[in-house]
Amino acid sequence: MRAATTRTGPLAPGRATPATSRAGTGPEPSGPARPLRAAATGTGPDRAAPARDTPARPDAPAARGAAARPAQAGSAAGPGRPGGRGLRERLEAAWVGRAVGCLLGKPVEKLPLDGIRALARAAGNWPLDDWFSARGVPPALLAAHPWNRRSAPTSLAENIDGMPEDDDLNYPLLGLLLLQRHGKAFTTADVARLWLDELPAGRTFTAERIAYRNLLLGLEPPATATHHNPFREWIGALIRADVHGWTNPGDPAAAAAQAYRDATLTHTGNGLYAALFVAAATAEAATGRADVHTALRTGLAAVPPRSRLAEAVRFGLRTAADETDFDLVVDRLHARYGHYHWVHAVPNTALIAAALTHADGDFTRSVCRAVSGGWDTDSNGATAGALAGLLTGSPQRIPHRWTAPLKNRLATTVPGFDGIGFDTLAHLTAQEAARS
Repeated sequence: MRAATTRTGPLAPGRATPATSRAGTGPEPSGPARPLRAAATGTGPDRAAPARDTPARPDAPAARGAAARPAQAGSAAGPGRPGGRGLRERLEAAWVGRAVGCLLGKPVEKLPLDGIRALARAAGNWPLDDWFSARGVPPALLAAHPWNRRSAPTSLAENIDGMPEDDDLNYPLLGLLLLQRHGKAFTTADVARLWLDELPAGRTFTAERIAYRNLLLGLEPPATATHHNPFREWIGALIRADVHGWTNPGDPAAAAAQAYRDATLTHTGNGLYAALFVAAATAEAATGRADVHTALRTGLAAVPPRSRLAEAVRFGLRTAADETDFDLVVDRLHARYGHYHWVHAVPNTALIAAALTHADGDFTRSVCRAVSGGWDTDSNGATAGALAGLLTGSPQRIPHRWTAPLKNRLATTVPGFDGIGFDTLAHLTAQEAARS
């Protein structure tokens, strides 16, 4: 994704961002009393051609029960919500880690696995241990496996200058804005209104773009996720889940409940389950007391056990524990799940779980394994980096070679956040974590 050219200045700590007309809905935010249908249809006609619908495959009886519909936020009695400076430092490390992992994966997004391996080997960077670089890579290899056209100018070692815009960071920002405006008891309709007010339609992709179009057509959740939406089991809900775990440290049930209400705008089935997995794992890690394996087990407990997503996560965990060579782990994952689209939630969540398990809590190994496994490289790197960063406990424990190029600066078109620092984001996120 291209970085924003408009600069609005960082958001003041504790201050909610006013709505903007850039998203096409006028200068005032749509309040709770404003009907969602009116908010959506007031944005103008939709020009997208309808996609052919692909029915969701029902995965398990649990999809009709409590596992698929977690309790409302705050209903679970968690072990307590750690706060204070320790939580802020962990949250800053999580934001930084998410940015690092995303940026590492951006230049090789959409490339096949053999292309990723060849480019890194040619630069003397395999097993992957540092930013991708074009230095030393033969022109013929670059012609055969070109970098991602939009991302390469801002994501190679030789040109990184701050964190460029990416949807893997835009959605956590929107999640933070959602909590600032509506608190933890937000509804799916609140998510929809926020998107119409603050998310430019051109910054949405796959399931999110279809759901956005459905909102413009006057549909309401959960129909927005199912009407002509063949992408509803892809990875988009997963990349929105971190903020729900960050703001519910020690309460994975509440984190999963928030992620569920967010995800149902756009996703069903395994796409939704992937969000529950990440939210619950993140909430466990946010306590500062859990290791990566405990966090991943907690995430898996939030997923219907007979679903394809749960089976894939279990396979990823088991394979990573069995193999010492991560390349062999990846080969086994691709042999088993390579028939899925590269953005589908099932293979990508399995890879994230395997990468984090094999890295055993080490930040560099976590992001590098997640990205080196292919598929949706920037999203996988972002999710692995966020969890691994959280587990480090402090941004100072993330190696300097990863943090220095970011310059504590994030570019985005989400209003009010362009140019914001990760330290400020941690402060704002901790404020929402402290809210009941």
